[in-house]
Amino acid sequence: MTQHFDADVAIVGYGPTGVTAALTLAKHGVSVVAIERDADIYPRARAVTVNDWTMRIFQDLGVHERIAKVIEPQRALRWVTYDGTEIMRVEHPPSTLGAEPRFYNIYQPVMEAELRACAEEHGDLVDVRYGAEVTGLAQDADGVTVTATDTATGRTSTVRARYVIGADGGGSATRGMIGVPLLGDTLDVQWIVIDCRVKRWWPDRDFLTFWSDQQRPVVDIALSAGNHRWEIPLKPHETEADFATEADVWPLLKAMGVTTEDVSIHQWAFYRHHSRMADTWRAGRIFLAGDAAHLMPPWAGAGMQTGMRDVHNLGWKLARVLKGELDETWLDTYEAERRPNAAFYTGLAVQLGRVIKQEATPEEIEEMNRVPENTVTPFEPPLIAPPVLEAGWIRGPVGDAGVVGRMVPQPIAGDTTGRMARLDDLLGDGFVLLGADVAPATLLTPQERARWDELGARYIAIRPRTAYTQGPDDLVDLDEVLLPWLARYGVRAVAVRPDRFVAAADVSGLAAPELPASA
Repeated sequence: MTQHFDADVAIVGYGPTGVTAALTLAKHGVSVVAIERDADIYPRARAVTVNDWTMRIFQDLGVHERIAKVIEPQRALRWVTYDGTEIMRVEHPPSTLGAEPRFYNIYQPVMEAELRACAEEHGDLVDVRYGAEVTGLAQDADGVTVTATDTATGRTSTVRARYVIGADGGGSATRGMIGVPLLGDTLDVQWIVIDCRVKRWWPDRDFLTFWSDQQRPVVDIALSAGNHRWEIPLKPHETEADFATEADVWPLLKAMGVTTEDVSIHQWAFYRHHSRMADTWRAGRIFLAGDAAHLMPPWAGAGMQTGMRDVHNLGWKLARVLKGELDETWLDTYEAERRPNAAFYTGLAVQLGRVIKQEATPEEIEEMNRVPENTVTPFEPPLIAPPVLEAGWIRGPVGDAGVVGRMVPQPIAGDTTGRMARLDDLLGDGFVLLGADVAPATLLTPQERARWDELGARYIAIRPRTAYTQGPDDLVDLDEVLLPWLARYGVRAVAVRPDRFVAAADVSGLAAPELPASA
């Protein structure tokens, strides 16, 4: 008997993580029903930045040019004491992941609105139901029945989907319904976030500045669209009631030299910092993503972005599983790959928080910025270093001297007809083997070739710009980036996943990786 499904995937929550999930799935022709409690976008600007990795995801989803119009390049990061002493600075070198700056300032409500507008253009594939709260999840061997309650009328309805993604934030009802505990800590310090409209420029406004102080550390950041934010901790004797009106809030800004000539206060809110992670990110056909799976302090600017990366990773796998292109055991790689990255950014945020609160010693700060000697990979501070996979669907050693687990750079390349474009636009959506001036298929055994063929892989030789192309699928390294990058790691060929991470290299075996042992 054929079952009826309202959608392939139901998404609980339609914030940045939920809408990115919808865009990723819809791109691959997967139908989605998203259920969102609030009728409008949350008006407060929670996240403040995106980087080139997130922009590369937007490029994959076909929305990066539109998003780029509503965000602005970020100059640099600095940690400064109130007497003007600069403790630490992180400059933003050119991106290796695309023709973008490393970091952008955003105004989340504006960016989120643009993402939703992009999703609306996917026609019948994305059905968003606002004003409904998920109150029940019942899964079986074939799918999940989602019960939702209309917040205005109290009426209930059901959605039948093959899978569910819980992207419903830190207080996730999804997480509670599947009985997954949230482990970790919440700091007993309350912060006030003050969002302002800019009225004039002031010196070095375009730095993201962390004012370091044990009593009153402050985050001072330019947002896009003419906005600026300050995040300030309350002292032990202060409460929300002490800042009930705009007149109560202004002394905090004036203490830093900010006046009514500089800004007007738009809104303010209060929050506490969390360092928590769900015990598991999956229960059968139900997955957790974003804040539902992990909560981190804001110091690394990675909370929202980590959620977007979660669902992009899960989304391309879910789409291929639903189409029968990949076995369902691929879904076991989701948490294996994403949990270490979320843990890394959580730890980094905690570490940077110690700097802003002047809890880190000078020796610890020096160690954070120490440049290792004799490394194969050019050193960059962890906050801006390109991403790596530590585990999951990869084959070969992971580390400084290895290419496996790294994201392949994205220069401008050319095809045999002379078309010039970013690498990802020329590679397509699937798996691909890249050879350094060699046809990568010639390096495979018949058995290895058969497995990559099953995955629908392409085989592309990267030729130097000083040579002729030799086959219809050759690409030319116009920016002279790819061939030196491969040579740095001593490899002739790499296997690249749809998310552009290197899965395997000839030096450790080009055979398709096995699925994790837990699968």
